Amino acid sequence: MMENKDMLMDWNDSIETDGQEYVLLPEGDYNFTVTHFERGRFSGGPKVPACNKATITVQVEAKEGTTSVKFDLILYRTLEWRISAFFRSIGQKKHGEKLTMDWNKVIGSKGRAHFKQRSYTNQNGEEKFVNDVDRFIDYNEENFLPDDLPF
Repeated sequence: MMENKDMLMDWNDSIETDGQEYVLLPEGDYNFTVTHFERGRFSGGPKVPACNKATITVQVEAKEGTTSVKFDLILYRTLEWRISAFFRSIGQKKHGEKLTMDWNKVIGSKGRAHFKQRSYTNQNGEEKFVNDVDRFIDYNEENFLPDDLPF
């Protein structure tokens, strides 16, 4: 991992940043920008054996604020439909077309998806909510036009 010298802190440095407030999106359709992609391994489960996975981070800007949402795309044939839907949502694939996945072009891509809140129980037994991608929406350039067009 590359070290960023500007990020290193000394023991007696001053601190100021409190971190970002977590933004929970109301269920709905939102545009996103892919900000991070990481190759990894899915450890396996009852229906899918251990295999490769892509962990994708997208940034969503909504009137409630800006938030990041992480999700996995598991590289397994029975889940190929979800990978196809993701690549269609960022405009790299069309319905019915064969595509060789080009992960190098994923970061910076813009797409659209339907987001829902998903609940989970944390280690203290408290119910918490996170943003989750419910389904991807096929790419449409009109979703990314500026709002202030004169027509």
